[in-house]
Amino acid sequence: MPLLKLETSQLLDEQKRAALLPALSRIVAESIGKPEEYVMATINHSSISMSAKSGHAAFVEVRSIGGLSRTVNQQLSKKVCSLLAQNLDIPPERVYLNFTNVEAENWGWNGNTFA
Repeated sequence: MPLLKLETSQLLDEQKRAALLPALSRIVAESIGKPEEYVMATINHSSISMSAKSGHAAFVEVRSIGGLSRTVNQQLSKKVCSLLAQNLDIPPERVYLNFTNVEAENWGWNGNTFA
């Protein structure tokens, strides 16, 4: 049920995507404490303007039914920013992250909801 959506201005080839998706999934599962079988991670190319300056940037959205907190969000932010810096050369100051706790009745899966 946790979802991490990465939007980046950097165009990624399939090899980069294939390497990043499991790394992002693992970070979410370990940080939130939910089984990785329920984690979804996506990567999309996007046009991004940040601080009116050129250069690669990223927006990361994390949604989960529970598991998010101040401490967890800080840990996720640190780990995701580090991964993006190492693998995509996107500095942490060019990454925004958004964290949202979702009520179980507002999350659907397998023809039902988690409530």
